[in-house]
Amino acid sequence: MSRSTWGVVLTGGASPDRLHAEPFLRRAGRTVAADSGLDLAISYGFSPDLVVGDMDSLADLRTLDEFPADRVCRFDHDKDETDTEIALRMLFEEGFSRVALIGGGGGRLDHLMAIIALFDRDVRPSVWLTDEAFVCSLESEVELRGCAGRRVSFFPVGEGPCRMRSTGLQWALDGLLWRRGDVGVSNRITDDRMRVTMESGRLLMVCGADLPAGAVV
Repeated sequence: MSRSTWGVVLTGGASPDRLHAEPFLRRAGRTVAADSGLDLAISYGFSPDLVVGDMDSLADLRTLDEFPADRVCRFDHDKDETDTEIALRMLFEEGFSRVALIGGGGGRLDHLMAIIALFDRDVRPSVWLTDEAFVCSLESEVELRGCAGRRVSFFPVGEGPCRMRSTGLQWALDGLLWRRGDVGVSNRITDDRMRVTMESGRLLMVCGADLPAGAVV
């Protein structure tokens, strides 16, 4: 595929400002708005490639009139997938190997838990950005630069135990064996460069949404 391997899903709920979403919007090969994610796209000042969902959460259904029919996929309200799940699945079916999910913060607890549950699946976001958090699915290695003094938390996801190594954290992760239900909340980044390397399993890394530009390597 000649386009970027990154896709972007915009969804309803609390979202970051465009400045923090811009690195992912800029590299996206395709953007999909899930229902009221269209309102988010409009607030960012751009037109998504596709709008999907049952359209029960849009601020104004008349905004759909601006889109050609082949850029809108409407679904019945009674369905087995959420609008966000549909958008995510469609991007993976098109061959996008990494997806940034933008929005989905705050709001109903069940909606929040439904997004968190996505990270346990084979088809899952790579990153998730809300108004308050940057969440990264950590499967091999990640490095944060210029974030000394910030807090960062880790949560095991998926099947199997997690083993990992780290540098630049107040409480090193080396030698730990984590399973679902274990948590590493409010660790602190002590160095200009923080790195976590997975030896087995997967983690969710949760930071504040206001990471400096270029922090994630």
